[in-house]
Amino acid sequence: MSKLSNVVPDIYNMLEKLSDGEPLPITEEEIDKTMASMKEAIMHWATPRKRDTDFTVRMSNVGKPSRQMWFEKRDTDKSGDVDGATQIKFLYGHVLEELVLMLVRMAGHNVTDEQKEVTVNGIVGHMDCKINGEVVDVKSASKFAFNKFREGRLAQDDPFGYLGQLAGYEEAEGTKDGGFLVINKESGELCMFEPDDLDKPNITTKINTLLGDLELDKPPELCYNPIPDGKKGNMKLPKGCSWCKYKHECHKDSNDGQGLRTFKYSTGYTYLTEVVSEPKVDEIL
Repeated sequence: MSKLSNVVPDIYNMLEKLSDGEPLPITEEEIDKTMASMKEAIMHWATPRKRDTDFTVRMSNVGKPSRQMWFEKRDTDKSGDVDGATQIKFLYGHVLEELVLMLVRMAGHNVTDEQKEVTVNGIVGHMDCKINGEVVDVKSASKFAFNKFREGRLAQDDPFGYLGQLAGYEEAEGTKDGGFLVINKESGELCMFEPDDLDKPNITTKINTLLGDLELDKPPELCYNPIPDGKKGNMKLPKGCSWCKYKHECHKDSNDGQGLRTFKYSTGYTYLTEVVSEPKVDEIL
């Protein structure tokens, strides 16, 4: 068994004893520590920092696709980047992550190096923590995102560059068996995803490539290629592009120069790069 693989089962076993009338092994000291961490997280969330508005390559974004980062660097008007509802999601995500670490400690596992600053090739980052000596990134996720971690599919769909972020922290710490401790915000489920070495990028190469791409006069190659939308010849943006704020600028040459066409399906918006057969749903103009 790995150093991390027992974390989730141990938490579940501990919590299930509540149903048998057995109290949890929580101390006043642990409560104080958790509340202090939550207070710090809330204050950090509530206080904008200059680095949040000025473009900077840092460990939290170094794993993102170069083309997206190229557009972000040139985005001088970042006002309104994040709407109110999303800010609330950020808030309870931070709080949930502190509660998860409390459960890890209560289940008898060693949590160290919380928010430790590290540097790789001049790129600075702050890791969430180490658990049992291995770097762990704690995430709160929707059901869809949670399943990517639980089923080990992150390498096939990693638009936020989480694997690059983990690789950077591990490079700085000289470790290699870390992972992601993830809580499903809807169900309360936990999972520990430990990616294979081959799933993680060579972070030194990744950083050097990204820094070079950011200096190009034209944007680098597409982050993700369009995919078929049904069987009638239409092409659409994949999920990795659909949420990106730069998608319209990035794909402005699609549809013979018309740009992306947006259609409202029952499952949400679909962004078509090529329309062969007109969809029988409303188009958002």
